[in-house]
Amino acid sequence: MPLRLVESIIPNASLSVFDELRGMKKVLDRWEEPLHDDKALVRMLVDAPDVEQLLDELVPRFSGVEGFRVMLLPVEATLPRPPEPEQAVGPGDEKSAARINREELYSQISESAEISSVFIAQVIIATLVAAVGLMRDDTAVIIGAMVIAPLLGPNMSLSLATTLGDRALAKRSLKANLVGLTLAFLASLAIGFIFTIDPNTPSIASRTGVSGGDIILALASGCAGVLAFTSGAPAALIGVMVAVALLPPFVVFALLLASGEFHAASGALMLVATNVICVNLAGVVTFVVQGLKPSSWWEAKKASRATRIAVVSWVVLLAMLVVLIWMGGDY
Repeated sequence: MPLRLVESIIPNASLSVFDELRGMKKVLDRWEEPLHDDKALVRMLVDAPDVEQLLDELVPRFSGVEGFRVMLLPVEATLPRPPEPEQAVGPGDEKSAARINREELYSQISESAEISSVFIAQVIIATLVAAVGLMRDDTAVIIGAMVIAPLLGPNMSLSLATTLGDRALAKRSLKANLVGLTLAFLASLAIGFIFTIDPNTPSIASRTGVSGGDIILALASGCAGVLAFTSGAPAALIGVMVAVALLPPFVVFALLLASGEFHAASGALMLVATNVICVNLAGVVTFVVQGLKPSSWWEAKKASRATRIAVVSWVVLLAMLVVLIWMGGDY
């Protein structure tokens, strides 16, 4: 079981408050150290799934206190080894045990949605490599480009923002997605103008229409992307699924558009739209199933409403696309 070291700085006079917290029952060990200005440093060793409950009680108690701060650190190992945690008995316990805590998750995912020089470089490199792999019909090259997974972070952060009702994060996620897709479109368009694109190449032709398998793949990709973050697994590895579902068909769309293959390009764009909807729908549902919600009840109420609206919107859009595809005879 992964461990976390929770460090908090609080007034000396408030140390007794820790004994009143229900989350303290799950603290494996605790140390207190006096600091200057009548402050104290409290260190607590906690199983990773139990951190969220502890923080939900601790932060509201001291958020208005000057100088209060909480720091969360991963623990690689500790001796003597802590006892094995008891089996979860309630539905809420099972959900929290299946993922890392909310604050750690938020920090990881929000950082992956930042627009930086590294993000821009990753998008361009992944797009160029994917375009070459598609033109050569080389699956290994396509998958190799997807290991970079540049669009994983923005899409997972959009799902997280929807689940938590966080408008600021949603705006940043949409902006990062827009920037990433624009760069991918321009890079692919340039390659399409420079090289001759054969629309009959299997890797390209297979991404000019939508089938039931594509919808299943996109839904599975959204779940896998969320699980990569919530389980603490390497996101770059599981994120390949999200990258495969989003970037290659978008590159195909731009390549065919530059080559004048407008009908085939429209099919690729339809696949991109379907995948974006399915990835975000599955991402939001997976977060909800894992019990992710804001700490305060009023934020939870707002987030619940945002989640319902988002899920209904994604489902309606997906249904509309399926109808359009069925009427067009490609489904």
